[in-house]
Amino acid sequence: MGSSNVSDILTSFSPALDFLAISPGDGRIKIWDTVKGQVQTEFSDVASNEGIFGKQEGGHLSMDYTCMKWLSVDKKKKRKLGTSLLVLGTGGGDVLALDVSAGHLKWRVNDCHPGGVNAISFPTHGPRIYTAGADGMVCDLDSMSGNLLQKFSAFSSKAISSVSISPEGKWIATAAAQIKIFNASNHKKVQKFSGHPGTVRCMIFSEDGRYVLSSAVGERYVAVWKIDGGKNKSACAFLAMDHPAVFLDSRCTKSRDADDEGLCVLGISEVGVCYFWHGKTIDELRISKPTKISISDDDGVLKKYKGAVPNVFAAKLQTVSEPACGHVFLAYGLVIKPSFEKVLVHSGTDLKLNSSDDGILLPISQSHKSKKTSKMQDLVTALDRANADGALLPKPKVLDLIDGKNGANSVANKDDADKVDVDAGTLCMEDQLRALGILGNIDPTLSSMLDSKMLKGINLEASVPLKKVKAAILSMEPDDAFNLLKILVDVWLSRSRSGRLVLPWISCILVYHGNYVKSQEPKLLDSLYELTKSKGVAMNSLFQLSGRLQLVSAQIDKATNYKSHVVENDEQIEESEDEDVDEVFYGDEDSQTSSDSDN
Repeated sequence: MGSSNVSDILTSFSPALDFLAISPGDGRIKIWDTVKGQVQTEFSDVASNEGIFGKQEGGHLSMDYTCMKWLSVDKKKKRKLGTSLLVLGTGGGDVLALDVSAGHLKWRVNDCHPGGVNAISFPTHGPRIYTAGADGMVCDLDSMSGNLLQKFSAFSSKAISSVSISPEGKWIATAAAQIKIFNASNHKKVQKFSGHPGTVRCMIFSEDGRYVLSSAVGERYVAVWKIDGGKNKSACAFLAMDHPAVFLDSRCTKSRDADDEGLCVLGISEVGVCYFWHGKTIDELRISKPTKISISDDDGVLKKYKGAVPNVFAAKLQTVSEPACGHVFLAYGLVIKPSFEKVLVHSGTDLKLNSSDDGILLPISQSHKSKKTSKMQDLVTALDRANADGALLPKPKVLDLIDGKNGANSVANKDDADKVDVDAGTLCMEDQLRALGILGNIDPTLSSMLDSKMLKGINLEASVPLKKVKAAILSMEPDDAFNLLKILVDVWLSRSRSGRLVLPWISCILVYHGNYVKSQEPKLLDSLYELTKSKGVAMNSLFQLSGRLQLVSAQIDKATNYKSHVVENDEQIEESEDEDVDEVFYGDEDSQTSSDSDN
């Protein structure tokens, strides 16, 4: 299912906004028709004579996509997927171009950026694609063949987190924490901007190429930088947000009263709220207050759902008109069942989008609270087959798990089963399995090694505030922290403690004693990485299976309730017919008796 954090989702609109590519982070890509509101194509295992992914392990499911852009090749043909390419970057450093209409690989550049591809950009017109990655290099690729035309170094010792090309193709902007502007023809540095303490996550040029807009990880603002070739390194405007931005777009505005062009800026935050700023001049933009576009939940259905909640996860600023308003095309709701809408945004007037429970599967425990079929239908929305594959549900409910061969892992009595059933709504799957005895308890040897003196009286059984974890780790000697790390890794591997309780300790040890750990046993970090990677791969499959089981259970319950409702109606009809027959029978008998007495 969708994620509550929009930064986990990769999206890209086609140039005509008639299609949207979505990758929710599980390696699959769905192409949605924004006009019909349905899936047009899904890439999950694309066959290719060339071996689209080399050694395939499930096709696209084995790929780690890090960035995605939709490139227009021919603008004359409308609503033809074959006229555009979907360009993707991977964590392995490869760059791919998919022919969406044909459903196969157009071209592929292996190891384009060792360490991972972080950003893709291209000018409005022209046959070139620019990519940047962890190696600090910028690559210039031919869009039709994927051939490497040229490359240059933007940062000698830092990874490039974002890259953007001005619309006319004149400037190249690269960013880590610092932003550098290069001449696209000779790759000479034109200007440098400093001001982001964190890594820049999203960066774009203004429509006229005179400004660069950027936002960094953890920063709740958008910075506007003017490209003038000067030595001024400070931003000319900061646009405040409640949460860090994950997407930016802009359009230029020309006012009759002002000589200079203004800007309209569109942004999406991590939590899925869309922001719109409008200014006739940069000075006016600097002091403007944002207009917010968010999901409305007046009926309260979404508050009951503890998983991924609907939000705005893709947007495009189409046109800007006076006075201070713009047309915005939005994709919102859940990733497995998005809604598409073009809205008119007026500066200063917040906009609430109507929420929908299409595609939402509420936990089964909630669906059982109501006995009426009508309420049951309100709580559970059936998904069509095309969308059910992506259904991911948190905290799936465990009912009865009884081992016929060995009673040690079974529920001992009904009271214990009821207790687990009640706690199912608040415990995660791992805790529920542990409560049922399916996951074993901690090894006594490991338990004795978790000395309370080492943790200064802090109990690993309970959730501990991060400040206390940090204080406890900082007070330890490196050798003690190293020994504790080995124990915690064993505990996590044995699943005798919840990862939610163990992982904060492991993380703090690696942060504050990482150098010592590396010097003592480098292989420990490798094994920890492999363990984390294996759990992540397995978790996606388990969540998908859990979601499908929940879907089937919900549909069975819905059908059962409907059947019982039909049976009740039939019984009521039969009873009504019996009463009518009795009335007719006794009515005839009474009239017969009356007739006899008269005689």
